[in-house]
Amino acid sequence: MFKGKLYIIAAPSGAGKTSLVKAMVASTRHVQVSISHTTRPMRPGEEDGINYHFTGVDDFKKMLEEGLFIEHAKVFGNYYGTSEPWVREQMDKGEDVILEIDWQGARQIRQLMPDSVSIFILPPSKAALRERLIGRGQDDDDVIKRRMAQAVSEMSHYHEFDYIVINDEFDLALRDLQTIIRSRRLSTGWIQHYKETLIKALIQ
Repeated sequence: MFKGKLYIIAAPSGAGKTSLVKAMVASTRHVQVSISHTTRPMRPGEEDGINYHFTGVDDFKKMLEEGLFIEHAKVFGNYYGTSEPWVREQMDKGEDVILEIDWQGARQIRQLMPDSVSIFILPPSKAALRERLIGRGQDDDDVIKRRMAQAVSEMSHYHEFDYIVINDEFDLALRDLQTIIRSRRLSTGWIQHYKETLIKALIQ
């Protein structure tokens, strides 16, 4: 059985990661997005089980003790974690899995699964990043300042990733992401598995 690939996608808050990944999944077959568990409050428009599995702190810590997370981190005072059983189940079925995590989580994943592919998304400038954060209309000035400072710290880890996508023009950034995944889907192993009927017809 041809197994799927694990793709790690990280970015500072406001870089457009979530929108890019959503568009990627909508336009690409055999890709699943891992839904993380988090203890942070639900934001307007979010749904439990769709955006995150919203979990109480005690329940999260219990899952952590049971070894159910392939990675976990504490960000802005909240816990985030990725279910290892779910990720491996999808990959065993031949599905590619995308993890939207921060650089700390990415580092943990690379240690456990060195065959994973990591991608970091950067904004075109600090000014553009700040405008996007303000445009959300969800945070006050103090929170924006804190998020900008955190973003600078996060972006300093860009060199730890395999690929960099600069999200200046959304459509171009989306094509860049699609290209990274499509390149593997031109490999002999992938074609043999998903185009088996065609291959047999051509060589018989």
